Amino acid sequence: MSRIDVRKTYKLYIGGAFPRSESGHSYVVNDTKGTFVANAALASRKDARDAVTAARKAFPGWSGRTAYNRAQILYRVAEIMEDRRPQFVQATQQSEGLSASKAERVLDEAIDRLVWYAGWADKITQVVGGANPVAGPFFNISTPEPTGVVAVLAPQESSLLGLVSVVAPAIVTGNTVVVVSSYDRPLPAVTFSEVLATSDVPGGVVNILTGSAAAIGPWLASHMDVNAIDLTGVAGETTLATDLEVAAADNLKRVRRAPAAEPDWTQDPGTGAMTAFLETKTVWHPIGV
Repeated sequence: MSRIDVRKTYKLYIGGAFPRSESGHSYVVNDTKGTFVANAALASRKDARDAVTAARKAFPGWSGRTAYNRAQILYRVAEIMEDRRPQFVQATQQSEGLSASKAERVLDEAIDRLVWYAGWADKITQVVGGANPVAGPFFNISTPEPTGVVAVLAPQESSLLGLVSVVAPAIVTGNTVVVVSSYDRPLPAVTFSEVLATSDVPGGVVNILTGSAAAIGPWLASHMDVNAIDLTGVAGETTLATDLEVAAADNLKRVRRAPAAEPDWTQDPGTGAMTAFLETKTVWHPIGV
């Protein structure tokens, strides 16, 4: 008797749990050859609101941790990704149509990118903060602080390395995030959510929604409890990107603008992705008091 495969229906990742979409809808995920792979939950407006609520609840605890501890936690995520290497390689092959060797290299780069950002956790303050010269008997010190809840529209093409490259810099600096994964290539993102759930990342720090950025993005951009939005995932979609920027202006969100084309994620990312979601606090203190 032949055995029927048990096909997986991937769920959302909100607040450290894996709920089905409130809408009850899912959509078919095919590999690059058009072969059915799985079903993914189709996130709704209500799911986006729930994810923002979870991110806001997690923000005080996550931003209050020491930078060293956040670095440790990101490094732990990288460790678990190493342990689940075969699953990530398969998901990347199916999603991006790569050979096994190229998928291995993409995974290596994604893991290395996590470790790289973990190393920045306790150094970024020294780079972008500092003592300011002032005319008077005062100490004037500037220091960066996390913005808050960041909505991230993940890259559509680079479904693993691109995903890590937009999520890691936001959370390593103390923000919490709501991520909308690649619509056609959600498998690496949902696999990543399973890693997060079994790591030391507190529930709600990273929330992952599968579905359409065009459908969910406007609700996140206009949500009054979202402090910033990364539009990388709508690269090249000028009209949608402009509409999202306009929606974000209602509560003066920080906006990381959509590039004209998806970046080459293998290049040195620099510090820009971290500083994009930092606020600067300046403290004045009298000398000798």
